[in-house]
Amino acid sequence: MIEVREEKGQDHEEVSTILRKAFDGEDEVKLVSEIRESTHFIPELSLVALHHRRDPVGYILFSEITISTEKENLTSLALAPVAVVPELQGEGVGSLLIKDGLMRATSLGYRHVVVLGHKEYYPRFGFVPASEQNLSGPFDAGDAFMVKELKKDALKDVSGEVIYPKAFGV
Repeated sequence: MIEVREEKGQDHEEVSTILRKAFDGEDEVKLVSEIRESTHFIPELSLVALHHRRDPVGYILFSEITISTEKENLTSLALAPVAVVPELQGEGVGSLLIKDGLMRATSLGYRHVVVLGHKEYYPRFGFVPASEQNLSGPFDAGDAFMVKELKKDALKDVSGEVIYPKAFGV
């Protein structure tokens, strides 16, 4: 039984442990910490997956980014990171976090989400290469840099560059 809820302050250390185990290092721990302390942090989109309503076993964070166009700057979201403890990877916990997070982001009025991730994994959630939507970013990642519209045609007639906060190291 997996339940998803908003992260609480008391979860921070366990979330850091999940990130270390899932990514085998400190980069994502640092990223999450810096985003939490920034204006790009959205508490309602910092989510943990609980196993049997007790133990955090997964984590996902959506934070605000900007799409810079010739006409305006549009607020968007970055999905990064999503992490699941190794012993439960492949069991649907990450998918549950992504689906729940996308639903929450939509209900909060966000119109699109970008991700830099596995190009075989994220299309199942409706992500397409960002280049197909006339978006570029700071990464030379080809089709692994993707976007999903949360509202139909939200990126129609939009062409621009995704600008990440400095926490992302770009």
